[in-house]
Amino acid sequence: MRTERNLIRLDRVFARLDREPERPAHIDVPKMSRHRVVLFSATLAFYLAIVWAVLITSWLVRLDWQVMFFRPYQQWPEIHAFLDYYVVLGQRGPTAVMVAAWLGWRSWRQHTLRPLLTLGAALLLLNVTVGAAKIGMGRLGPHYATTIGANEMWLGGDIFPSGHTANAVVTWGILAYLASTGRARRWLSALSAVTSLGVGLTTVYLGTHWLSDVVLGWAAGLLILLALPWFEPLIARAEAGIFAVRDAWRRRRAVIAPVPAASPATAPVLLNRSASPDGDAPARETVAARTSRQAVYLAPGPHTTRGERTPVTPAGSRRPPHADRMPRGTTSAARPLTGG
Repeated sequence: MRTERNLIRLDRVFARLDREPERPAHIDVPKMSRHRVVLFSATLAFYLAIVWAVLITSWLVRLDWQVMFFRPYQQWPEIHAFLDYYVVLGQRGPTAVMVAAWLGWRSWRQHTLRPLLTLGAALLLLNVTVGAAKIGMGRLGPHYATTIGANEMWLGGDIFPSGHTANAVVTWGILAYLASTGRARRWLSALSAVTSLGVGLTTVYLGTHWLSDVVLGWAAGLLILLALPWFEPLIARAEAGIFAVRDAWRRRRAVIAPVPAASPATAPVLLNRSASPDGDAPARETVAARTSRQAVYLAPGPHTTRGERTPVTPAGSRRPPHADRMPRGTTSAARPLTGG
């Protein structure tokens, strides 16, 4: 009974998906409104404040060391195995594949490349901005810290800001950004916020990031989502260019398409020069019938009787030459008999 109910629910889900319109016109492209500009400016100021607080080794750095010495993975070891798997939701490779598969289905269903192009633009911004900040500030992680109480900056590390946290914010937040209805956008925004919050705290629990790394990672991911409307015109031009190239390629293929070869049934009919056996009109012969004949190797020289023929192959006679052998039908002088 349980299996049957699950199948019915699955059928309802696919039936709901089948009713999704193609090329929906009601989906509005987000604009860079005044409200969004204010949020972007406030998030950027918060980002710079976190960086400054770490650079001057403020109370935030002391909090980082206190959390590190607390060692959450030793306080609650029973959840360690679960969080080892949960943190994968912040890794760029697996999450990008999962989200790209869903957005690819949406692109095919709605006949638009905007979901995939938006995801690509967001991931490109994430790699450039977060990667540059990591390399530029070079902070060491808790497991590689050298001096207690220091900010561990400019020492060749790459953990500030947290890449797992920023990737979780961007990858799961892009689903809310591309939602087609306001209700879906609200639910997906809450889901992505909870997921990215859990991923960031998991990295602190495992000891791979400072708490300030996670806070800066949240701000970095949110900045990318808030800045995406500035790139919507570029995404639209890229989509139009891709479709133009596709249409031109299809037209070129239609022009240079090869002419199909004539079948044997429609092959031209040729007249045979010899008359038919009953003496009527010349017999007709198709090209396919003529080309289907196998090559015949004829013996060289004039036509002879069967008894005088020498076995002949395409490479010549198989009989070795003998000086005393004479062709059949010819007379030779009587050979002397020896003995006596």
